[in-house]
Amino acid sequence: MGGRAGDIDWVYLNLASGTDVRVGELISAEAGGLPIYRVISLSNGRAWLKDLNDGSDRVTPLSAFHWKALPIAAP
Repeated sequence: MGGRAGDIDWVYLNLASGTDVRVGELISAEAGGLPIYRVISLSNGRAWLKDLNDGSDRVTPLSAFHWKALPIAAP
């Protein structure tokens, strides 16, 4: 399952299926929904995040997120 919003392609994040989240990736609760976060660090099922809209930091369980951005393909 995938979605597209703006210039970002999103893929459904199914943590149970082994889809990994890595430091540096963008994640969101909704495909293209705000806020969008960059993953800064991961530990024990939690993510340290940077809000791309307002620059704030937070720690949130990964289970709160359902989408991650696909890497942008080189032209």
